[in-house]
Amino acid sequence: MLRPVPLDPKSAPLPQRIKRLLDDADKRIERLVHERRETPMPAFVPSDFVDTYWALTAIEDLGLAPGHRFCEWGSGAGVVTLLAATLGLDAIGVEIEEDLVDLAVALGEDHEIEADFVCASFVPDGGDEILDDLHAGDQQDCTWLRSDGQNAYELLDLEPDDFDLVFAYPWPGEERMVFDLFDEFAAEGALLLTYHGQEGLRLQRKAKRKR
Repeated sequence: MLRPVPLDPKSAPLPQRIKRLLDDADKRIERLVHERRETPMPAFVPSDFVDTYWALTAIEDLGLAPGHRFCEWGSGAGVVTLLAATLGLDAIGVEIEEDLVDLAVALGEDHEIEADFVCASFVPDGGDEILDDLHAGDQQDCTWLRSDGQNAYELLDLEPDDFDLVFAYPWPGEERMVFDLFDEFAAEGALLLTYHGQEGLRLQRKAKRKR
């Protein structure tokens, strides 16, 4: 079961290093979208990087996560993963679109930020059943959650429950799938930070199951 965690991030001028990163990322994303205008990437919409940065900062400052291993499910251009890395998190981004992974790697290297990115699916083994059940019940296409491609956890030699904090920006209508995947596979006590467009950010913790 996921339980909400109160979070009241501060709002302040960004550190110059972060501002340079976000400005550069915006330009690279705009350029890639233009280059891919004939074959657009499905469900690629960047989140609010400024609000997410301050949310991650608050989580770290308050020591809310049980540890410092971070994973972004569907990392896109890798910006949130890189922001997490600047805060001292052991950050990994998982993205199934190769062009976006290439952009993320280059962005990190050019800004001298250490983070790892893998071109793979973040849906764990066994997660297909959750996607199939929810998809059948909702009668809608699953545009953002994809389980084709390589399994990220095999490539990383890690398990989903090795991560202390996960970030995701689910496509509208797919929030429940993300929540259920996290509830099924994440470690007890781990945090899930999600962005929901105009509704903003939500922070939830996987509660201990009753024995």
